[in-house]
Amino acid sequence: MTLGLEAYLMLAALLFSAGMYGAVSKKGAVQVLMSLELMAVGVDLNLVAFSRYVTPVEMTGQFFTVFVMIVSAAEIGLGLALVLAIFRSARSSEVDSLAELKG
Repeated sequence: MTLGLEAYLMLAALLFSAGMYGAVSKKGAVQVLMSLELMAVGVDLNLVAFSRYVTPVEMTGQFFTVFVMIVSAAEIGLGLALVLAIFRSARSSEVDSLAELKG
C-alpha cells in the first residue's frame, strides 16, 4: 500500500492546524515558539510532498525545505533570546502579561 499526495497534504494540514491552535491559545512564549515551529514543519511537508509528486526529477521542494529549516533555526535562536530578555525585565514569560510590547 502506497500513500498518495492527499495523505501527505492531510498530515501537513493537521500539523499546521495544530500549530495554529497552539500559537493562538497558549500563553507561554516558549509554547508559542514551539507552535510556530510545528507550523513550519507542516509547510516543509507540503513542499516535499508537492516536489515529490509534481516534479519528481527536480529537487526544488527539498531545497526550499532546507532553506525554511535554516530560517526556523535562526528564528528559534532569536526567539529564545527575546524570551530570556523579556523574562529578565518582566519576570514573566506569559505573552498576555507583556505590556511593553503593546504599541
